[in-house]
Amino acid sequence: MKILQVSPYFPPHLGGVEYHVKELADGLVNRGYQVSVASSCGSWKKDFIRIPSVDLLYTPLPLGRPVLEADIFHSHIPSPLFAFMLRKASPHVVTYHNDVVIPRKLNGYNSPRWFGASLEWLNRKLVQPVLDKADIVIATTRSYAETSPVLKNYLDKTRIVPNAVDMSIYPRSRLKDNYVLYVGRMLNYKGIESLIESMSQVQKNADLGLILAGDGYDRGRLEKMAMHLGVNAKFTGRVKRNVLIDLLSRAEMLVLPSASRLEAFGIALLEAMACETPVLAFDSPGINEVALHGGRLFSSTAELTEMILELHENMPLRIALGRRGRRAVAEKYSWSKVLDAMESIYGEVV
Repeated sequence: MKILQVSPYFPPHLGGVEYHVKELADGLVNRGYQVSVASSCGSWKKDFIRIPSVDLLYTPLPLGRPVLEADIFHSHIPSPLFAFMLRKASPHVVTYHNDVVIPRKLNGYNSPRWFGASLEWLNRKLVQPVLDKADIVIATTRSYAETSPVLKNYLDKTRIVPNAVDMSIYPRSRLKDNYVLYVGRMLNYKGIESLIESMSQVQKNADLGLILAGDGYDRGRLEKMAMHLGVNAKFTGRVKRNVLIDLLSRAEMLVLPSASRLEAFGIALLEAMACETPVLAFDSPGINEVALHGGRLFSSTAELTEMILELHENMPLRIALGRRGRRAVAEKYSWSKVLDAMESIYGEVV
């Protein structure tokens, strides 16, 4: 059986969707399937089809439609133009990773609300015919699917398959250092401002550092904010995989502060949980399903401050949450579980 994975971006381009598609493709190859990957960028050890594209606001615009053949076509949304290109393909499985909500700032600049609303409307117009014709739609959590203004119309053919991590590469039971960790891009919608504000209060009461791993258009602004508030913060920029895993394994806790629907799952949560590092996350659909397995939820900066201090002062609680999180990853979010579910879906459509 030949399976074609179609993703707007592919590693080494950074992003949770990109690495999900790569690990999925690798896992399917290891199970004996013939797999091809088509994307606007990246590289892969197997059959990789690069589609020439122009990048427009995080959405690659294909400059042509190559002949793509497969027994199963599997597209990944957001950035819908690649999936739209395959809307008439059959059988077609579509993983809907998250809604498209245009942040109030793009590339560091304020954008008019009418502009964002227009892009969101255009995205829906492109996504609808794709999902209408898709044989099966995949969402990563039930709560996100049920609250999505797009997916709620396709729940009858929606299946839930979460993201996953390879537990074997994440160490457990490491001694923790006294810092709070953020992992992700430095972008407006990520909610990093609330974490910095919270740490400005935390550090008045505790010797607890802040490390922010990642890069993006808003990094300079966030560095100035941390300096202005007197926060002891280290911005690492983009780091190698082994360095990131080391940071995750030694952190007292990981915080995922994004309240936007652009954040639908949070693979960084799984990575931290696999290291027995407790997590704190904003209480939003999708994210809350994952984070509660190995941490706590907050809904305001004040709550986040209280929870950071509580975890910092309570080592037995940190240890208990960390162990519970790793168990959850093994039971629910391992690649063996996800590949089993994906094989079942592929069997259903053929």
